[in-house]
Amino acid sequence: MRPRRAGLVAFALFAVTLSAKAPEASKQFDPTKGPREAPLFRLGDPRTGKTVDLKAMKDAKGFVVVFLGTQCPINNEYLPELNRIEKEYAPKGIRLVGVNANKQDTPAAVAEHAKKYAARFPIVKDPRNEVADTFQARRTPEAFLLSPTGKVLYRGRIDDQFGIDYRRAGKPTRRDLVVALDEWLAGKPISTPRSEAAGCFIGRTKNPSAEAKVTFTKHISRILQKNCQDCHRPGQIGPMSLLTYDDASAWADTIREVVDDGRMPPWYADPRHGEWANARVLSKDDKATIRAWAEAGAPRGDEADMPASRVFPRDWQIGKPDVVYTMPTDFEVPAETPKDGIPYKYFSVKPDFTEDRWIERAEAKAGAPEVVHHILIFIVPAGQSLRMDAPGGVLTGMAPGDMPMVLEPGYAKKLPAGARLVFQMHYTPNGRAQKDRSSVGLVFAKKPPKHRVLTKPIHNSWFYSGVTSIPPDAENFSIVAKATFAHDVEILGLLPHMHLRGKDFVYEAVRADGKKETLLSVPKFNFNWQSVYRPRKPIRLEKGTTLRCEAHFDNSAKNPQNPDPKKRLYWGDQTWEEMMIGWIDYVEIAK
Repeated sequence: MRPRRAGLVAFALFAVTLSAKAPEASKQFDPTKGPREAPLFRLGDPRTGKTVDLKAMKDAKGFVVVFLGTQCPINNEYLPELNRIEKEYAPKGIRLVGVNANKQDTPAAVAEHAKKYAARFPIVKDPRNEVADTFQARRTPEAFLLSPTGKVLYRGRIDDQFGIDYRRAGKPTRRDLVVALDEWLAGKPISTPRSEAAGCFIGRTKNPSAEAKVTFTKHISRILQKNCQDCHRPGQIGPMSLLTYDDASAWADTIREVVDDGRMPPWYADPRHGEWANARVLSKDDKATIRAWAEAGAPRGDEADMPASRVFPRDWQIGKPDVVYTMPTDFEVPAETPKDGIPYKYFSVKPDFTEDRWIERAEAKAGAPEVVHHILIFIVPAGQSLRMDAPGGVLTGMAPGDMPMVLEPGYAKKLPAGARLVFQMHYTPNGRAQKDRSSVGLVFAKKPPKHRVLTKPIHNSWFYSGVTSIPPDAENFSIVAKATFAHDVEILGLLPHMHLRGKDFVYEAVRADGKKETLLSVPKFNFNWQSVYRPRKPIRLEKGTTLRCEAHFDNSAKNPQNPDPKKRLYWGDQTWEEMMIGWIDYVEIAK
């Protein structure tokens, strides 16, 4: 038996000089093919103001050219690995150069990005994506290994650690670029000369169709305002802003892809069960409109058709807080994850209230959002210790994809006089050492509410205590947790929580007469987007109803996020361990 573990991210060189004239982008770019040879280009580095000339590097035994952007998440995950590759292979005669061909990335942004990630190698600007077109590059990041004369030896991904909706803990299973480098330097044939790179499409300069019926101003702007801009604007979780035409048009191909694939907007509830107030779902017509716009080259349209811009809160999504509490000290997040991970960190703040207060809105805000995976704010009454399963013990939280706590008038959470607020912090290093000092903002109810909102975790005590575990290589392992209500209740929110092996999650109400109803089904759980599912109308459950939660886990090699399929899994804080919690927000209804 394993013991219980506690606890529940001034440049002026614009000229491009190739060893051969670069063809026009519209005629040259064909994403289904790739060149056998690529010109050794000459481009400017915005960070240093110097020219990088591959042809002049006479001592090079080969070149690694990686197409990069400044905002693509997968791209940025790979910057530390590229630094490691440069450090290891530069002494062996390999020259690594990054190329930014995105029209949305200015030279100043390229320079700042290189500085931010402490790039050991030059990152040059390809202002008209002519080099990208000649290479037939599609995505950021996409890597090319060239011989000293420009022969393409390898193209594709850097390795398989980061991809669409997965991030392997630990090491990749195959370091494609490094394998190709080692084979080339050893004089061997390249065993795998091509692989598919995952990431964002390069934001190419295009010539929009003048006859397009779908335009940004008349159609796309409205879709983005309604469905995307809550997250995709400066200061929010979305990695790129989609507020303006210039913002959105550069991402048109990527927007089309993520919408077609169903990755955006992120929403994982089975539509056959429940209606949700916060559902993020695009209609078929909206999807078709986005597709037509991207295929037409992302035309702008008539400015007279442009709707008024949405007005967002400047600093807090909940509006101006009545009070803000901040962690008492900074926490130094290391650049790399230690072998045993970073244990959850706890920071305590004591409000100076002399009477009970009622909280109608609350928002946890990360000080260093790139490395804060989640925040939970607990309420600990005076004279008590932290109890994570206490129904009144959770105030609010922050996790990927979730929004702040905003309750309707008449509903609020109680903050007793003399209570402490405890920050539970989960940090995930990303290659850059950072300091975090997170905060929570509170908005008080204008008067005592009719209903006190409670938050409860439903979990399996056998799994929680270490009696039950998830076996190695298990592809569809089930864990069930239950809670029976002693009062009539109204369910206000459901939040399934698992870690990297989480596969699916179902909430089912089993009423006293035996009748069953599926309240929420999440057939494809995504650890990177952990949303509270808020019903359009509160779900009424009578006294004696059992809320049954069932989750399945994929601990097999088929799960790309699985750090170790041979490992038996127990309950634990770390991402490579597991949890199974059916969180619920609810109120008790007095008869």
